[in-house]
Amino acid sequence: MTRVVVIGAGIVGACAALAARREGFAVTILEPGEPGGEQAASYGNGCWLSPMSVVPPAVPGLWRKVPTFLSDPLGPLAIRWSYLPRVAPWLLRYLWSGRTEETVLRTARALRALLRDAPALHARLAEEAGVGALIRRQGLLYVFPDRAAFAAEALAWRVREAVGVRWIELDEDELRQREPELDRRYRFALLAEEGGHCLDPGAYTAALVALAEAEGARRVAARATGFRIEGGRLKAVTTDQGEVPADRAVLAAGARSRGLARAAGDALPLESERGYHAVITDPAVGPRTPMMPSDGKMSVTMTARGLRVSGQVEIAGLEAAPNWRRAEILRDHLLRMFPSLPRDLPAEAVRFWMGHRPSMPDGLPVIGPARATPDILHCFGHGHVGLVAAPRSAALVAAMLAGRAPDPDAEPYSPDRFR
Repeated sequence: MTRVVVIGAGIVGACAALAARREGFAVTILEPGEPGGEQAASYGNGCWLSPMSVVPPAVPGLWRKVPTFLSDPLGPLAIRWSYLPRVAPWLLRYLWSGRTEETVLRTARALRALLRDAPALHARLAEEAGVGALIRRQGLLYVFPDRAAFAAEALAWRVREAVGVRWIELDEDELRQREPELDRRYRFALLAEEGGHCLDPGAYTAALVALAEAEGARRVAARATGFRIEGGRLKAVTTDQGEVPADRAVLAAGARSRGLARAAGDALPLESERGYHAVITDPAVGPRTPMMPSDGKMSVTMTARGLRVSGQVEIAGLEAAPNWRRAEILRDHLLRMFPSLPRDLPAEAVRFWMGHRPSMPDGLPVIGPARATPDILHCFGHGHVGLVAAPRSAALVAAMLAGRAPDPDAEPYSPDRFR
């Protein structure tokens, strides 16, 4: 039986391991930490299963804001000065990828192919893992102060519409009926009914890993360090605990995939977009439907652990200390959105978190064979869509492992685009 080692037990690795096992491969999952634990991006993401998340972060004209990114360390997108020399090549590619509306639309089409039907795919996986209650399919709400604020985002919504995203407009009265606790400065909204969310991404990820193990996968608590390749064929994955024999490998180690990709022959421009969240435990009020305010660009979601607000992009690398003021900004915006929340929250009632989105400069993940050997498949760099894109990314990997033509076409995600 062909031995497949999946490196990483985040949501992408968990789905890939499960898909590979169901193809009949002997699967080993390498993960030094607890699947779904607080150290993982899959624990702290925004919880959204949004097939609408097709607009990449870089759009035309973004380059004009670079001075602001550098001068405002607490802005929604910030770059630490000390990290600028290292990240400059990635940043230039990032800005170039959004140079025209056509380039943005091309990326959006590729993302839409990965994200379509995601809530239904996750609902099925969650049921199989015995945690079906963690997936909700009640839509996602985008709220604006007025129609003018919506019109200011015309390019993004034009791109979404062009790739098949649909929505329902809600006027002030309809919005008030749906969300009576929301601050009255929001007077217009869009409801995307195809969206969904996960009540606890960490627990969901852990359940999928457990399901893969129940179906015959083996989990090894070790950190991958490289590969043993002989004659162009993979023989083993090297770890801090010794070698793990392997015929094939799937590299799904999130933001820590860059060094391993280099060991597989690929110098890929992976960067961490550090994200933060704040959770108010046992909130008295909150949104009935997960929502994103146009004046905050953050996801606001009621979860199993409390009311979570997630967002921010900070470019500062993997090792820099968190700037918890960024999480406090998220909390404060949440308090402004829901005036009935108490202003004097005790410290123990709010939890902060920071994690690493694994991001490629063009807004698309890398899915495909490594340069050193086709026995190693890259599957990382999902940026803001790791949770929602995991099932279809795993299906692409499973097809490649089995020698089938991938569906959708995997060409847009190929590592060849950076070679």
